[in-house]
Amino acid sequence: MKVVVDLNRCQAYAQCLYAAPGHFALHGKEALVYDPAPDESARSEIERAVHACPVRAITAVSDAPDETGAAR
Repeated sequence: MKVVVDLNRCQAYAQCLYAAPGHFALHGKEALVYDPAPDESARSEIERAVHACPVRAITAVSDAPDETGAAR
């Protein structure tokens, strides 16, 4: 799984921290740190974080190939 946060769009509302506390953290008041390649087992937490972000700054895509063999 690949996670990307658009840091220009992120407003540090920190909703991702509550949705996926092991994968997102704030250092200082506005510096977001996150795991850009979490294990696929974290998918439900990461998806909660994607949906919790009020400015839609987080995207996540699977590394797992789909039925055609291409990554999703």
